[in-house]
Amino acid sequence: MEGFSHILHVLTVLLLLVIIFIFSILAGGLGPDRMAGFDPFIQYGQWATTLLYLLRFLTFIPIPQAIFNFCGLVMYNTHPPKPKLKTSTLFGPFICFRVVTRGTFPDLVKKNIEKNVEVCSRIGLDNYILEVVTDNVMNLAKSPRHREIVVPAKYQTKNHTLYKARALNYCLEPGINMLTDNDWIVHLDEETLLTESSVIGIVNFINDGTYKFGQGVITYANEEIVSWVTTLADLVRVGMDYGMIRFCLKYLHRPVFSWKGSFIVSNAGVEKQITYDFGLEGSIAEDCFFALTAWKEGHQFGFVDGEMWEKSTFSAMDYIHQRKRWVQGIYNVFFSPLIPYRYKGGITLMLLSWVFMPFTVPNIVLVPLFPLPMWRCVNVLCAFMGATMLFLFIFGAIKSFSPRRMGWPKYVFLCFVPIIIVPVSMVLETIGVVTALCTTKKTSFHIVDKQTVLPKTVLPSTAHTVQHV
Repeated sequence: MEGFSHILHVLTVLLLLVIIFIFSILAGGLGPDRMAGFDPFIQYGQWATTLLYLLRFLTFIPIPQAIFNFCGLVMYNTHPPKPKLKTSTLFGPFICFRVVTRGTFPDLVKKNIEKNVEVCSRIGLDNYILEVVTDNVMNLAKSPRHREIVVPAKYQTKNHTLYKARALNYCLEPGINMLTDNDWIVHLDEETLLTESSVIGIVNFINDGTYKFGQGVITYANEEIVSWVTTLADLVRVGMDYGMIRFCLKYLHRPVFSWKGSFIVSNAGVEKQITYDFGLEGSIAEDCFFALTAWKEGHQFGFVDGEMWEKSTFSAMDYIHQRKRWVQGIYNVFFSPLIPYRYKGGITLMLLSWVFMPFTVPNIVLVPLFPLPMWRCVNVLCAFMGATMLFLFIFGAIKSFSPRRMGWPKYVFLCFVPIIIVPVSMVLETIGVVTALCTTKKTSFHIVDKQTVLPKTVLPSTAHTVQHV
């Protein structure tokens, strides 16, 4: 099985190299020079040509991300075999799977708790609890596997932190925190589903004891798909998990480009030391702020084997709002004086890439309509970036969909649909970026719809703590 896994990895890398080769030919980096003797200043005029060159060179801002993604995909197995337990699940540190929610979707949370408990039971995990931290009472069924914590409406942190970060910080307060410094926390979103591979990966990561923080892969197409557009657009996130994120955590052991807000494996003692009380600037992208703070304090990060399942947003509008929140959150982290700039190189590139998206995305149309003579090395670099970005979508489809579940014809079709969805994804993300940058208030937190059937009633807020232990 491991040998077959390596064969699949080699084939995947070859596919990536073939796509780069094709892009290099199309971009003019290889083959005859099709622009020989062409003078754009005569054809388009001086000002138009200068503007076209400026827009073309702006696309090179995310070149480090492309390189990091390429390294992650090539250096490490893109089709790793399912992890196997290295030690017994009956022993080892206590694990708290922590879900933070406003309580808006109680049915979703209750259903996913049942599924996650079942997964833990299947691999024999015994030393754990599922903890739900909510703004509204959810009345979870009493069970030794559940703990419900309701954040009091009057609770306020020292630095006036808001939203999810406020709830996470409440869990660390004396009298609320039930974990020792040797225990571990696995942060999940309310729609996150555990898999056997992710739980095994978490147990192995914790028992290895090398790193205090880790993260693994999340896929978005394993259950019912509500919106095909947003699900296909999110395929790039799967590719980036295997590429850039894996390279940073597994090779550099630093969250250079931050990390996601779920499938976070964290040592309870270190998390309690850092806290989530970052103030307003850390209230939107609390995951990013926490990761960079932990890096600043000298902690190293690792990569966790296995994958978890989530759902993409249910509509294009929610997709735009989600991206808007990400941009605003990273914006606040970037300008926070609490984190030195030497730890912000990655998010600086992310922010610059977002800021210039309204100027770089039009190149999708401008490049074929107004070709420009460029140095071959520049054309090869352009081809490398474009091919790597497209491959992240294609690879995300390869990892997210299953030919056994949907049949080979549909599977192959979905693996090539990203060729069409890439420009759609970029336009939607650009709208989110423009909305974020044009919004004066950058401390709002939009909650996207996460369950297919909305609850009939929304439970009222309360100011007490419910604990089912």
